[in-house]
Amino acid sequence: MTDSTQSPTPPDGRPPTGPPGPHDRTSDLLDYEQVQDSPEFQALRRRFRRFVFPMTAFFFLWYLTYVLLADYAHDFMSTKVWGTINVGLLMGLGQFVTTFAITMIYARWANKKQDPMADELRQRIEGRDLV
Repeated sequence: MTDSTQSPTPPDGRPPTGPPGPHDRTSDLLDYEQVQDSPEFQALRRRFRRFVFPMTAFFFLWYLTYVLLADYAHDFMSTKVWGTINVGLLMGLGQFVTTFAITMIYARWANKKQDPMADELRQRIEGRDLV
């Protein structure tokens, strides 16, 4: 029984020659590795990580602060700010505001900085102009 995901092997055992068949993924893998190792792709990843990791750490610390204050600083969190509105409620709503703000900041950053660089790299890859 032959595996339909591989090109047929000639009877003498040598690997097939000629253009890759529809199921031969070797050329795709080499292109992927070439792209991954390219300086352009590495710069794209570095730029993404320089933005996302600090933003994630900031939000995590902000959320952790809110949770810890809610659990251990009851008097502070129940401090009235205006009418029945207290510090805990404002900080809780601030979590939602921060989430939307980070999303908008990321979208604006990606549209201005990341996406043009990614589009240029994609066009070069699709045109096989990477080498």
